[in-house]
Amino acid sequence: MRTTTNLDLNDAGRLLEGARERAAAIGVPMCVAITDAAGDLVAFERMDGGKITSITIAIDKAYTAAAAKKATHEYGAASQPGAPAYGINSAISGRLIVVGGGLPVIVAGEVVGGVGVSSGTPDQDRDVAQAAIDHLNRA
Repeated sequence: MRTTTNLDLNDAGRLLEGARERAAAIGVPMCVAITDAAGDLVAFERMDGGKITSITIAIDKAYTAAAAKKATHEYGAASQPGAPAYGINSAISGRLIVVGGGLPVIVAGEVVGGVGVSSGTPDQDRDVAQAAIDHLNRA
């Protein structure tokens, strides 16, 4: 039997707070999703002005980062034609996201959840996701 560590609602709140602060600082309202280690949704926030189309994308970015234990931008590089994971974005009914903005949350070397951010450019989404993790780590 294995015991696992997961993000809880308090952790998710800290992640959302960090994402919200960074999104406000760069002037881009975001959709932010937080999942546990299995990729199941723990919390979600759509900032005023966050894109409606980004709701599902943010959730799937967090799912991908947690469940696959890999940042979504890493899948982006690996999923190009000729690369080892070519076509992976069509797996699991298209749920795996290969665009930046999804990061695994790692504590003591173990993935405990995921953060998915969408509404900006992939670089902005990734920046806000990292800010969320940095904010959690400052707690």
